[in-house]
Amino acid sequence: MKIVIAPDSYKGSLSALEASEAIERGVRKALPDAETELVPAADGGEGTMDSLVAATNGRKVEVTVKGSLLEDVQAAYGILGDQETCVIEMASASGLCLIDPDELNPLITTTYGTGELIQKALNDGCRKFILAIGGSATNDAGVGMLQALGMKVFDDEGSPLGLGGAELSRVSEINTEAFDPRIADSEFLIASDVQNPLVGPDGASSVFGPQKGATPAMIEMLDKALSTWADLVEIKTGIHLHDKAGAGAAGGIGSAFQAFFHAETKRGVDIVMEYTKLGEKLYDADCVFTGEGQIDYQTASGKTPMGVAQEAKKYDIPVFVLAGSIGTGIEALYDHGITSVHSLVNAPMPLNEAMERGAEFLELAAEQVMRTFLAASKNRR
Repeated sequence: MKIVIAPDSYKGSLSALEASEAIERGVRKALPDAETELVPAADGGEGTMDSLVAATNGRKVEVTVKGSLLEDVQAAYGILGDQETCVIEMASASGLCLIDPDELNPLITTTYGTGELIQKALNDGCRKFILAIGGSATNDAGVGMLQALGMKVFDDEGSPLGLGGAELSRVSEINTEAFDPRIADSEFLIASDVQNPLVGPDGASSVFGPQKGATPAMIEMLDKALSTWADLVEIKTGIHLHDKAGAGAAGGIGSAFQAFFHAETKRGVDIVMEYTKLGEKLYDADCVFTGEGQIDYQTASGKTPMGVAQEAKKYDIPVFVLAGSIGTGIEALYDHGITSVHSLVNAPMPLNEAMERGAEFLELAAEQVMRTFLAASKNRR
């Protein structure tokens, strides 16, 4: 019996690879001679680089860049097995995971370090890029990234603009003369499932600002600042970003790629499935295990379990989701190929204990689901 194991990471607890290995141990307790295929997955957030590097026998390059609060952070970019394609996780330089909750402030956080990562990869000879833009702590429309790559932005007195989302309210001029010319010779594939516009009630500030520390007053200020920036970009390029689908992704960095890069956007999970060849591995599988830390109505928007289930549905393969916690709205997932959803936590306990024991609980849950599946398969025969 062939079992495909393709979970995302369980944030704060297990990487996608660690989760895959824990599930495999549980499966083998129920079926020691199972043929298992481990496919650590991701959906454009944290873990995307590791998944693609592992799938292609690539390598990681560690570098020091500026974090979203301009502190030095150790980040990395991946060179895939073709030795041509670079994969960058925005979160490794400009991510929420790098900031203490009491320091979150989208008025001042910047994507400058993400630009530095791109520049270092350009210096390494890369001209094909995959940008995973999930998990950002920023709301600066990617302007910090553009500044790191040589673009100049000025206020109405001709002074260089500072960094951070609030600064965009003062922008008056964009100068692209020093913008890195290698960008024009490069291709960028943006891993994102966000379709929000740049500004307005469904825009970057209103929808994603609160999770980055924005108060209602900050949201209003940031939305006006992004609108001011979009007005200027339209004058400069003729591109109307304000209500453009996907422009609001990752604090508006989606708009920077739409306006100044040769870029296209795909769902992160689709990119990962393509590079890991998940479809080929599913072809003759008997069942699939996937999962993530939290499963709820948002999973249907393109998170890893949904992408895996949609692919498995093509072959009519049952899909079991193992989740750290189960939220509301999961009923809609069953129409997309998910067979059943199972919680890892088997008794009341503090969150930190549940996360520390993640591998143990994942292994146990996988074993129990596998035993149930085997019994059902036996009864059908």
